[in-house]
Amino acid sequence: MPTSTVDLATARRYVSSARYRSLDELCGGDPQMQDLIARGKRLIDRNIPILILGETGTGKEYLSRALHAYSERRAANWVAVNCASIPESLAESELFGYCKGAFSGALPGGMKGKVQQADGGTLFLDEIGDMPFALQTRLLRVLSEREVIPLGAAHPVPVDVHLICATHQDLKTLVAQGRFREDLYYRIAGGVLRLPSLRSRTDRRALIMQMIADEMSGADVDDGIIAPAALQQMLAYSWPGNLRQMHAVIRYCCAVMNGDRIEAGDLPEELMETFASSTSHAIHYEGPAISPASNVRSIVPQAGAADILPRPSGGPLGDERTRVIDALVGSRWNISAASRQLGMCRASLYRKLRQLDIPHVRDQAMPTHFASYAA
Repeated sequence: MPTSTVDLATARRYVSSARYRSLDELCGGDPQMQDLIARGKRLIDRNIPILILGETGTGKEYLSRALHAYSERRAANWVAVNCASIPESLAESELFGYCKGAFSGALPGGMKGKVQQADGGTLFLDEIGDMPFALQTRLLRVLSEREVIPLGAAHPVPVDVHLICATHQDLKTLVAQGRFREDLYYRIAGGVLRLPSLRSRTDRRALIMQMIADEMSGADVDDGIIAPAALQQMLAYSWPGNLRQMHAVIRYCCAVMNGDRIEAGDLPEELMETFASSTSHAIHYEGPAISPASNVRSIVPQAGAADILPRPSGGPLGDERTRVIDALVGSRWNISAASRQLGMCRASLYRKLRQLDIPHVRDQAMPTHFASYAA
C-alpha cells in the first residue's frame, strides 16, 4: 500500500477545499455517528473493502470522501462511479477503459477506465446494488486478481485500489433474489458501516445550526438566527430525505428569509404541510374520522382500496415501501413533491414505484372519498 508524507492538516485542507468535512467533523454529537467514525478510522488503512449502508441522503459519499482524506492514500485519487447512472452498454468501458481502436467511435488514444484512474487511491462505487449482473462478474475478477483488462487489450494491467462501496438497498435480499452475486457481496462487505437516518440522530439541532452557518459563509450564528417555532418544526419533522433534504431546506430558508432570522413562514411547503396536518384534529373525507398520525395502511381498509396499496411486508423493503407510500400520501400523490421529500428525482421515484410494486392512483379505480384525499 502506498504511503504518504501528507500530514493531517493537509488532509483537512483537502476536505475543506472540496467543501467536504473531515471524519471528526462528520460525527457531531451523535453517539451512533461517533461509534461509526471510530470504526471507520480503524478500518480504512487495513486494506479491507468497506461497504457503507444507509438511506438515501444520509451522506454516504461524504463519508467515503472523508475516509479517503483520512487514509494513507489521501495524496492519490478518489474516484467515484455511480453504478445506477451509467448506461449498461457503456458501463464496461467506463469502469475498465479501452485501447485504441477497441470499437467504432472510440477515442484515438484509448481511455483509462475509472479503476485505473483510482490506481494507488480509492475507488468509490456508489449504488453498487444497481450494478448490472454481468458487470459484477468482471468486477469480482478485478478485486480477486488486482488487475484490469481494458477492452481490446491483450494483457492485464495491475491496479492497486482501496474499494469503498455504498448502497441504500438490502444487498442480502438482492442476493436471495439472484440479482446480486453472493461471492461479490462477501468480497465488498469486509467492513460494514451503517449510517443512521437523520430522524434517529440526536444532534439534529447542532446540524441545523451548522448548516445555517455554512450557508451564511461561515459567519458566527447563535440561536437568534432562527425563530423558536421554525426550529421546533424542523426538529419535529421526520426528514425522509435525510441530510440532503435538510441541506436543501436550509438553503431555501436562508434565501427567502426577510430579515435577520428564519421565521416559520420561511419554511418550504413540505414542512408547513406536515406541521399543519399534525395540528389538525382529523382528515376530512366521507367516512370515519382518522387521526392525522395514521398512515395509508390504516386508511386502506376503511376506503376499500386494498388493491390500490397492498399492505407492505416486513423487513427493510417493507420499511422502504412504507416510507415511499407515506411520502406519496403526504404530498397528495404529487410526484414532484414526493420525490423532493424522498431526496430523489422524479424518474428515480417512478422506478421505485415499479420496484416496490406501488401502483399510481391514476391507474386504479378508487372509491370517491379516497380519490378526493389522494387528488
